[in-house]
Amino acid sequence: MLPIDQIPWQNVQLLWSNTELRLQWVTLLVIIPLTAVFTSLMTRLIKKNFLQQSGVTTSEKWITHSLRLLAPTTFLLLSVLCLSVFQSLHLDTSDFIRPAFNVSVAWMAYRIVGIFTSNRTWLRTIAVILFGLAALQSFGILSVTIELLEMISFQFGERKISVLDLMNGLGILLALLWGSSFLGGAGEKRIKQLPHVPPSLQVLLAKVFRTVLVVMSFAIALSTIGLDLSSFAILGGAIGVGIGFGLQKVVSNLVSGLILLIDRSIKPGDVIEIEGTYGWINSLRARYASVITRDGKEHLIPNEDLITNRVINWSFSDRNVRVRVPVGISYDANPREAIKLCLDSANASSRTLQNPEPKCLITGFGENSIDLELRFWIDDPSNGVGNIRSEVLLGIWDRFKENGVNIPFPQRDVRIVKGDLS
Repeated sequence: MLPIDQIPWQNVQLLWSNTELRLQWVTLLVIIPLTAVFTSLMTRLIKKNFLQQSGVTTSEKWITHSLRLLAPTTFLLLSVLCLSVFQSLHLDTSDFIRPAFNVSVAWMAYRIVGIFTSNRTWLRTIAVILFGLAALQSFGILSVTIELLEMISFQFGERKISVLDLMNGLGILLALLWGSSFLGGAGEKRIKQLPHVPPSLQVLLAKVFRTVLVVMSFAIALSTIGLDLSSFAILGGAIGVGIGFGLQKVVSNLVSGLILLIDRSIKPGDVIEIEGTYGWINSLRARYASVITRDGKEHLIPNEDLITNRVINWSFSDRNVRVRVPVGISYDANPREAIKLCLDSANASSRTLQNPEPKCLITGFGENSIDLELRFWIDDPSNGVGNIRSEVLLGIWDRFKENGVNIPFPQRDVRIVKGDLS
C-alpha cells in the first residue's frame, strides 16, 4: 500500500485547480446520477402503464428488452451532448468526457447483444472485447496497439499472417458462430412447424442446417485471414483418417444416427423394445437416442445398437398394438360363458379398440385347465402395455368370482403306504 506521504498530491490538486479537468469530472458526476434517476422514473412509469401482464405478449417482451437499453441509451445521449458542448467551447474532453462516451458505446452494444442471447459465456466474451476496446481507446493507445499487433507476424506458406489478422479472424469467427447459433435455433423452430414433415426428417433437416452454418462460419473466418482453403485438403484428409481409426465408435454412432434419420425406421415418439428396455423415443441425438421407460428412467442408447441389434418398434407403421392375455379355466366351467366374461372385461377398458374387436379363443386343453387367450387392440402403447393387461386380468378375476368360474391350479395327492420296509 502506498504511504500517504508518497501520494502525488499535486496531481490530485490539478483535478480542482485545472478548470477543464474540473468541468469534466463535475459534468460526469452530474450525468451519472441523472442517468440513474431518469432510468428509474421511466422504468416505473413504463411498467405501470404498459406491463400489466409481466411480459406475456410479444409486444410486452420487446418493451421489457427496451427497458434494458434505457440506462445505456440515456448515458450515451448525455455523453454525446456533453461532448458536443465541450467541443463547441474548445474545451478538452480526453480525460473524463471522451472515456465516458467510449464506455457508454460499449455498454450500449453489450445490452443490444444481450437481447438476442442469454448465454453467459458469449456475454462474458463480448463484454471483455467491448470494454477492452473502450479502455484502449480511452487511454489513446488503441491505434498503437493495432500497429503493434500488425507488426508481429509469421510466415504461413506463401502468406504472411499477423497477430492482428488472427485476432480479426477469431473475432469474425466468434460473431459468425454466435449468429449461426441464433439462426440455427430459429431455423429449427421453423422446421418443426412445417406441416406433413415426419419428426425424424425434421431432426435431420435441423442438424444439416446447423452443420452447414458452422462450416460456412469457419470457411468465411479462414478466408478473412487470407488463407487458401485448398491448402487444408491434405491436412483435412490426414485428420479424417486419424478420426476414423481413433474414434471408430463415435463415428459409427454419428453415421448410424444419420441412417436412422434418413430411413425413418425409428423416430421421436415411437415405442420400442431393445434388449429388455421398453419405452418411447424422447429424442434422437447425434450420438445416441433417448428412451424413456414407464418408470421414468431415461436410457441413452447408442445409435449403433439401434442399427445392429434387433429392435421391436411397436409403432413403426401403425400405432395399433395387439395385447395377448392367456387365461386358464377349470374343466368344470363352461368355456362359452368364460369367453363371454373375458370379452366383457376387455370391452370395459376405455383403451380397448372396438375395431378390430376383441377376440377370445380356446388355444388348447392343458394338463390342469382349458387354455384360453384373450386378444384385444390398443392404439396408445406409449401409455404402457403391462398396466392395461393388469386391468383386464383384474376384471376377469372379478367376473369369474361373480359367476362361479374357477381358475385351476396344480394339485398333488401324497399317499403314504404302511408296510414292513425290512
